[in-house]
Amino acid sequence: MLSIIEQIKQGQLWDFHGGIHPPENKTISSNAPIQHAGVPQQLVLPLKQHIGAKGDIIVTVGDRVLKGQPLTKGDIAMCVPVHAPTSGTITAIEERTIAHPSGLSDLCIVIDSDGDDLWGEQTSIADYTTKAPSDLIEQIRLSGIAGLGGAGFPTSRKLQGGIGNVDILIINAAECEPYITADDRLMQDYAEEVIEGIRILQHIVKPKLTIIGIEDNKPDAIRILEQHVSEDDQILIRVIPTKYPSGSSKQLVKVLTGREVPSQARSTSVGVIVQNVGTAFAVKRAIINGEPLIERVVTLTGEAFKQRGNVFARLGTPISYLLDSFSYQPDKKYPRVIIGGSLMGFTLPHSNVPITKMTNCVLAPKRKELPLNTHEMACIRCSACAEACPSSLLPQQLQWYAKDQDYDKCEEYNLFDCIECGACAYVCPSEIPLVQYYRQAKAEITERQQDAANAERARLRFEAKTARMERDKAERENRFKKAADDRRKEMSSSGGDDAVAAAIARVKAKQAESATATTDKKKPAVAAAIARAKAKQAAAQQAGNDVPDNTEMAKLREERKRQARERKAALQAEQNGGSTETPPEAQVSGDPKKDAVAAAIARAKARKAAQQNKPQTEPVESQQAEADPKKAAVAAAVARAKARKAAQQNESQTEPVESQQAEADPKKAAVAAAVARAKARKAAQQNEPQTEPAENQQAEVDPKKAAVAAAVARAKARKAAQQNEPQTEPAENQQAEVDPKKAAVAAAVARAKARKAAQQNEPQTEPVESQQAEADPKKAAVAAAVARAKARKAAQQAKELADNAEPLPESQTETVEAQQAEVDPKKAAVAAAVARAKARKAAQQAKELADNAEPLPESQTETVEAQQAEVDPKKAAVAAAVARAKARKAAQQAKEQADNAESLPESQTETVEAQQAEVDPKKAAVAAAVARAKARKAAQQAKEQAEKATQQNNEDN
Repeated sequence: MLSIIEQIKQGQLWDFHGGIHPPENKTISSNAPIQHAGVPQQLVLPLKQHIGAKGDIIVTVGDRVLKGQPLTKGDIAMCVPVHAPTSGTITAIEERTIAHPSGLSDLCIVIDSDGDDLWGEQTSIADYTTKAPSDLIEQIRLSGIAGLGGAGFPTSRKLQGGIGNVDILIINAAECEPYITADDRLMQDYAEEVIEGIRILQHIVKPKLTIIGIEDNKPDAIRILEQHVSEDDQILIRVIPTKYPSGSSKQLVKVLTGREVPSQARSTSVGVIVQNVGTAFAVKRAIINGEPLIERVVTLTGEAFKQRGNVFARLGTPISYLLDSFSYQPDKKYPRVIIGGSLMGFTLPHSNVPITKMTNCVLAPKRKELPLNTHEMACIRCSACAEACPSSLLPQQLQWYAKDQDYDKCEEYNLFDCIECGACAYVCPSEIPLVQYYRQAKAEITERQQDAANAERARLRFEAKTARMERDKAERENRFKKAADDRRKEMSSSGGDDAVAAAIARVKAKQAESATATTDKKKPAVAAAIARAKAKQAAAQQAGNDVPDNTEMAKLREERKRQARERKAALQAEQNGGSTETPPEAQVSGDPKKDAVAAAIARAKARKAAQQNKPQTEPVESQQAEADPKKAAVAAAVARAKARKAAQQNESQTEPVESQQAEADPKKAAVAAAVARAKARKAAQQNEPQTEPAENQQAEVDPKKAAVAAAVARAKARKAAQQNEPQTEPAENQQAEVDPKKAAVAAAVARAKARKAAQQNEPQTEPVESQQAEADPKKAAVAAAVARAKARKAAQQAKELADNAEPLPESQTETVEAQQAEVDPKKAAVAAAVARAKARKAAQQAKELADNAEPLPESQTETVEAQQAEVDPKKAAVAAAVARAKARKAAQQAKEQADNAESLPESQTETVEAQQAEVDPKKAAVAAAVARAKARKAAQQAKEQAEKATQQNNEDN
C-alpha cells in the first residue's frame, strides 16, 4: 500500500463534504498588476490586528517615528508587534472604529505622515541557511507577521508548533472567495519572492513534502510558479478543482492529503502545516530584506469602483483614502462598503476604518450586483444548509439553539467547527443570516469561557495561597514548639525550672500586694469614722433601739463635703494662677459657717487671679502718653477707673459672703469683708503698675491737668460703685407699709444720721493720704491739694442742692412721697422742714471741713512724713480697713435708731406747724420729696468721696 506522500506525488486528490459554486467575479480585478496606493496624510493603527493579545505601547504622543520602527512590544508567543508604516509624528493614542463585524472601537495609534517615508533600523539575514530555525522564528515574530489569508494567526506561533511534528507543508494559493484576487496577482507579479519565502519556511519546518495548492481558475499564476520552481526545491504544485470553500485550511488539507482535522483541533495535529501565499511573501521580506510587515496586497473591486485592481496598501490606511484614490462612486440608494468577499465579508459602519493585517479585499458593489438581504423568514427544514456545510454540521439546529441562547447545545453540536464560510446562508431559501447567529453565539460562549477560566485561576491562586499560609503556620508552630522543647531541655539540665517558678510566684505575690494596698488606701479618718458608725449601729441594735444613731455618719458626710470644697478651690486656683498652695482662709476652723466663709473667700481670690491673667492694654496707653501729656493723663485716668470698676465688681461678688459672715458674728464678718476688699484693691493695684509712672510724669508737666484727670477718673469709679451698692429703698417702702407717716419721718431721720456719720469718717482718711509723701514731698503736696479741692467741691454741691429745690426725676420716689403727703399735709411739711434743716447742717459741716483743710507748714509736713516713714504699708492698709468697718457699723446703728424713732417731739412739731401754716399742703409735699432726694444724693456723694480717698491712699501705699 502506498503512503500518503507517494499517493500525493502520483497526483491523487480527495474531496470534502458539501461546498458550493458561487459566481467568482475575479476577472474584473485580476487583469491589472499590483499598484502602490501611496501614503495618506494620517494613519490609524489598531493595536490588535491578529488573533492573540495586544502588545504594550512603547511610544507616546508627540514622538517622531521612522518607517518600520516598532510601536508595541510583547514577550508572549501569541503577541506580535505593530510597526510604523511611514515616518511621522504620533499625534494621538485613542480609540477609533476598527475593521470588525461588531463595528466597535479599539485603542489605536495615530501617526501624521511627514512625507519623507524614511526607513528606520533594519535587520536583514542574507544567508538564512546558516541560522537556526528558532532565530528565524524570532525574527518573524519581531517583524509582526500574522496569517495574511484572513485568519490572522501569528505565523511564528504556528511555525513553532510545527517543528518536528509535521511532514507536509501546504502553501494555500486556492483563494476561493469570490471577488478576491490578491494572492493571484501576488503570484503573478512576485512569484520569485513567493518561492523564496517558501524555501525559508522549508528551512524552518523541514517537511518531507511541500505542496502549493492552487485552484484551476488561476492558469497564469500556475504557469509563472512552475517557471520559478526547480526539482531541488522539492515543491509540488497541485492544481485542485474550483469549489468553495476549498481555500479553508481544513478543507484544503482534506483535498490535498486526505487527512481530516479533528473537531476543535489544528492541522498540525495530523502532521500538516498550512501557510498562505501572502505570508510566504512577507516572510521573505522580513528575513532577507529586513522589512517588517507594514503593508499588504488589498483587492479593490466592485462595480462602484471605476478603477479596480490590487494595490499595496500601508497598514492603517483609511478606506476612505482608497475610495477617493480609485474613483469610488457609491450607489445612490444603498451605498455599501464591504471588508472581505461577498460570502465571508461584513459591511462597514463608515469609511473611516483602517486597513489591517487581515484585510484582503475592499468590495463596493452596486445594488443590482449584490442584492441586499431581505427579511428573514422561518426555516422550512429543507436541509440545504446541511448539505452545503463543508464541516458536516447541522446549521439549522445550531441556528435554533443559538437563537434560544442554549449555548450548551451549541457546543454539543460543535459550533466552533464552523468556519463561517457562509455557504449555508448562501443556499438558504428563507434567507436566514445563519453566520450572524453563529458569530454572536461564539462570542458569548468565548466570553463565558474566559470568565470561567479567570474564576478557575482565581480559585487555584486562592487555594495555593491558603495551602501556603497553612504550611507556613505549621512550620512556625513546629519551629516554636521545637524552640520551646529545646529551652525546657536546657532549663531542666541547668536547673532553671525552679527559678522560673520562683519568678512567677514573686509576680503573683506582687499583684496580690498591690490589690491589697489599693483596698487599704482609704483615709484613716474616714475608716475610723465608718468603724465608729458601725460600732454605734451595732450597739444600738443590741440595746434594742429602733432608731440608730447617725451622728457619726453625718459628721463623715460633712467631712467629705469639706474635702470636696477644698479640692475644687485648689483646682480652680491651679487652673487660674498655676499655684497649688492652700490659702490661709481655706484652713479648717471646725465651724461650718466659718468654713463656708473661707471657701467663698477662696473663690473670690480665684476670680481675682483669673482677672490678673487677662491681657493688659496699659503699656500701649503709656506709650501714647509720651506723645501727648493731656491724652496720657486722660488715658491713665480711664485705666484707673477701669481697674477700680473691676475691683468693685469683685467686691460686689463677695457681699453675699459678708452677709453670711454677719449671721455668725457681725464683728468678725466686718473684719473678713474688709480683708477681702483690701486684697481685691491690692490685685487691682497690681494690674495697673504701668500707669503710675505716666501719672507722675504728667503731674510734673502740669499738676493742674493731672489733678483734674485723676478727679474725673475717681468720679467715674464712684458712679460705678453706686450702681453696685445695694439699694435701701425697698426697705423704706416696707416700713412705709406699716405706717406711712411714721415711716417717712423715720426715713428722713435715718438718712440725715447716715450722712453725718459719713462726714465724720471722712476726715479720718486724710492721715492716710499723708502717707503718699514718703516717696516725694512734692507729690504729697499735690495729693493734699487735690483732696482739699474735692472736699470744697463736695461742699459746694451739697449747698447748691440744698438752695435750689428743683424737681426730682425719680418717679418712684415722688409717687411714694406724694402718697405720704396726701395722708397728712401737716406732718409732710414738718418732715420737709426737718430734712432741709439737716441738709443745710450737713453742707455747713462739709464747708467747715474744706475751710479747715489748709496746707501744712513745711516743718509739720516733714515731721508727719518722718512719722509716716516708719509706718508699715500693710498696717496702714489694715487700719484703713478697720476704719471703714467702723464707719459701716456706725451707719447700721444710725439706721437702727432711725427705725426706733417713730415720731418727733410735740414741741418741735408744733413750732414747725405754726411756721408752715400758710404753706400749700401739695407744694409742701413736693418740696419735702425734693429735699429728701437731694439730701440723699449729697450724702451719697460725700460717702463716695470718703471711700475713694481711702482707696486712693491704699493704692498709693
